[in-house]
Amino acid sequence: MALEKLIKVAGRGVYVAGEDIDTDRIIPARFMKCVTFDGLGEYAFYDERRNADGSEKAHPLNDPRFLGASILLSGSNFGCGSSREHAPQALYRSGFRAVLAESFAEIFFGNSTTLGIPCAVLSKADIAALADLVNRDPAQLITLDLLEGKVSAADMDFQASLPSHAHEALVSGKWDAIADLLEGIPDIKKVAATLPYFEAA
Repeated sequence: MALEKLIKVAGRGVYVAGEDIDTDRIIPARFMKCVTFDGLGEYAFYDERRNADGSEKAHPLNDPRFLGASILLSGSNFGCGSSREHAPQALYRSGFRAVLAESFAEIFFGNSTTLGIPCAVLSKADIAALADLVNRDPAQLITLDLLEGKVSAADMDFQASLPSHAHEALVSGKWDAIADLLEGIPDIKKVAATLPYFEAA
């Protein structure tokens, strides 16, 4: 069950401004009482997007111009706070396939990588330029090229970086450790069969 090699991610972008956007803002704790992650997408940034009566606030993710955007742009220390896996799960299930920010909280970054969501770091100036571009032209395609280490949009290229371990995992299709383990079961059984002290169940 080989995983997809994530070489390029392309889509329309949406800019959610802010520094230190924590996991409780991405997915409020009261929505984490779930058996599976399947329905979490509708609750992404819920308290940022909804009033107490459920009516919509002014927010980029409520703006119809950005409907269907799959690349999220933001500021520094994105995904800080608690280690809840539900935060990247909510983003993935609301349609996001990459996050571009000035920096990321380490645990959020790791949880995102194991979902196949590249989290690429761009400079503050480049995030601002991209945000200006997508706000002027929400239909603009943004492409994250993991092999080249760059983000392209319109006639502009921006340097983008990921730690080497995450980069290698994504481009080689080894980003989900559990799937990687399951794929190796035949080899595990083959080795186990040669061990005199091991008796298969």
